Amino acid sequence: MIAGLVLGKPLGISLFSWLAVRTGVALLPSDISLRDVLSVATLGGIGFTMSLFISELAFGPEISADDARIGILIGSVVIGALGYRILRTTLPPPESAPELSDGD
Repeated sequence: MIAGLVLGKPLGISLFSWLAVRTGVALLPSDISLRDVLSVATLGGIGFTMSLFISELAFGPEISADDARIGILIGSVVIGALGYRILRTTLPPPESAPELSDGD
C-alpha cells in the first residue's frame, strides 16, 4: 500500500499527463512544464477514501485490513511531506501581499 501511494499514483498521473500532451489530447499551458505536473502529481498520492475502500474489498474486515489502513496512513503522510517539499523547491516564491489601504 505504501509503495502504491508513494510511487504508483504520482508515476501514473505524470505518465498519463505526459501521454495526453504528447498525443494531443490535452494542451499544456505555456507557463507550465511537465516538471510542474510531476510536482503536483506527488500530491495525488494522498488518498484515503478509495484506498480504504479497495483495501476493505480486498481484505474484508480481517486483521490484514488493519495493516492496510496503517500502510495507507503511512503512505499518505510520506507522500504529503514529499509533495510539500517538492512544491516548495519548484514553485516560485510567493509575492509579497499588497498592503490594504484604510480608505483614505
